[in-house]
Amino acid sequence: MSAPAANEHHDPLEAAPLSPATVPFVSVVVPHLDQPEALAACLRSLADQRYPAHRFEIIVVDNGSQSSPRAIVESTRGARLEAETARGPGPARNRGVAVARGEILAFIDADCSADPGWLEAIAQHFSSAPEGTVLGGDVRVAVSDPGAPTMLEAYESVFAYRQREYIEQQHFSGTGNLAVARRDFDRVGPFRGIEVAGDRDWGRRATTLGLEVVYRPEVVTFHASRSSFDDLLGKWSRHVRHDFRDWRRRGRSKPLWVLRGLAVALSPPVSLVRIARSDRIAGFRARALAFAALVRVRLFRCREMLRVARRGPDAGDDLTWSACAPRD
Repeated sequence: MSAPAANEHHDPLEAAPLSPATVPFVSVVVPHLDQPEALAACLRSLADQRYPAHRFEIIVVDNGSQSSPRAIVESTRGARLEAETARGPGPARNRGVAVARGEILAFIDADCSADPGWLEAIAQHFSSAPEGTVLGGDVRVAVSDPGAPTMLEAYESVFAYRQREYIEQQHFSGTGNLAVARRDFDRVGPFRGIEVAGDRDWGRRATTLGLEVVYRPEVVTFHASRSSFDDLLGKWSRHVRHDFRDWRRRGRSKPLWVLRGLAVALSPPVSLVRIARSDRIAGFRARALAFAALVRVRLFRCREMLRVARRGPDAGDDLTWSACAPRD
């Protein structure tokens, strides 16, 4: 699998390199649950950072894996393993923060890999950012064969991990590429449990307190495409339940939710322009695959929205988690 090269047009370090006196200590927090191969790749990418090795630490927090990732973690310089029994990536991240020594907290997920300049770009941003800034970077899909993407790779290249939109329109960053000064994290408080969409909830609380979530395209991580549609649709089932709980907490009506679900089913043609203009896929075949996948996902979302309106958000599979969650 190959990850696309980082955007060479965005390298703030060339313009204003960090001096030894301004290199902050960064704690990288990685929640993990039963993803040993992905975790190994993630840790390799962190070991290959251009950032000074003595100025960052890696904290992997296992959340109850069937097999301990200790051997994987211990093979990576600067990494250590912690454990969290409370279920969910939020509690796992909180455990990492509790033992972190860094003045900057950088969050990446176990099934993501970091661009070699990831920590450099984070540190460069915070060298000039005002207090109260939360940083979200770009999350790109790593494609096995860029010339012949699978249907899922084509779809997720266009629609998954839309960090700029999350940040600029919804004021949160996905936790597959998030960084914040420790003092500002403490102001906002810990991530909540698995019953909420933790990245969105934390971002909303940060914004309510007056913090600003900013997008930086030069701060890059990569995420492999999901291996199956069942995995993707299962994630969407959980997101629909999260969204319905949030919808009802805000006092909104079920009939309006149902209309929203029907609109989702009818919406794929609206996205044709987005697919046609995307610079993350190339060629008619890839764009046709992306559209076909989009239709399938939107119809599934509509069905799930109607189901939770009828039966409630607690019907269905138990809530679980995986590190990064695509949203279209």
